[in-house]
Parts: sequence; structure tokens; C-alpha cells
Amino acid sequence: MVYPKDHRHITDDLMSGKFILASHETFASLKENADFYTDFFKQSFNYELIIKSDYAYLLSKETNENFSRDVCIFIAVLSYELDRDGKNFMDALEFSEFTIEEVDRYFENTSFIDLIESNKQLRDAEGRRHLINAMTRRHIAHKNFEDRFTFTPAYKMFIDFAKELALKRMGGELQPVMN
Repeated sequence: MVYPKDHRHITDDLMSGKFILASHETFASLKENADFYTDFFKQSFNYELIIKSDYAYLLSKETNENFSRDVCIFIAVLSYELDRDGKNFMDALEFSEFTIEEVDRYFENTSFIDLIESNKQLRDAEGRRHLINAMTRRHIAHKNFEDRFTFTPAYKMFIDFAKELALKRMGGELQPVMN
């Protein structure tokens, strides 16, 4: 069988929980072969391949990982604190560079301190640094320097998840949010 260009790299990245960004060389091959990869991941692993205009990822109905939850909470608290600080959080997430020190300050002074303290990845500076490094490995964030990072377009998946959750809760329905 002849596989599409960069098949091994695409498969390895997606199976290890990484986002493939439009800026990556492999994104074009993934997008050109979307039907093949949709079937491949569904038939082989029962995963759903999601391809957006600027990123792609796999979605599983059966997962026990807490990473996505931690990233959602991280982005939600950061967004809330940016908004409270008078900044447009959507613009900040898309265009701003963040320092670790700035993030730590927001998290140490948040009104969601109970939520933060109950989460081992977010409760202290070391845990947050570990989470940011994990987001970098999965292409959700990009480290510009050791103490500075920006978000990649993959952050939008977590914003979309939050919007969907909010809309379902406002409608009074508690349905599963991710397919």
C-alpha cells in the first residue's frame, strides 16, 4: 500500500496528542488526503479526525486524560483575568506574548483560587510551567524564550469547547460536549 506523503510523521504527531498546525509542512498533505486520514483514524483507532483551516487534531470518545481539562481551565482563568484587567482576551490570546511571571501573577490573584488550588497542574508556578511546556510539546503554545510564550491557533479548539459548553448549559441541557 502506498501511503500519502509524510504519513508516518502525521500519524505519530496526531497519535501523541499533538495538533498539526497549518504552518507545519505536514498540514498540506493531511488536508489533501483528508478522506484517507478520516477513514484511517476511524477504522484503525476509532478516533475522529478534526481538520480546521489552521489546525488539525484527533478526538476520542474514550479517554481518561486530564490534560485537556487542565488546558481548558488554564485558558479560562487566564481569559477571565485578562478581561478583568481591561484587555480583550480574544485578541490577547491570538496576538500577545505572555511571560511566565505575568501568568503566575494572574493565577496567584485570581478569584478562582479554590479551583486553582484543587488542580495540581495549576496550583503553583512549577505546575503551570510544566503545563505550558506540555502545551508547547503539543503545539498549543510556542515558547519564544524560556520565560515567554504565545498561543498557536490550536487554542481556538479550547475556546470553541468552552463556547459549546456554555451554550448547552444556558439551554438547560447537560449533553456531552465533545463527540
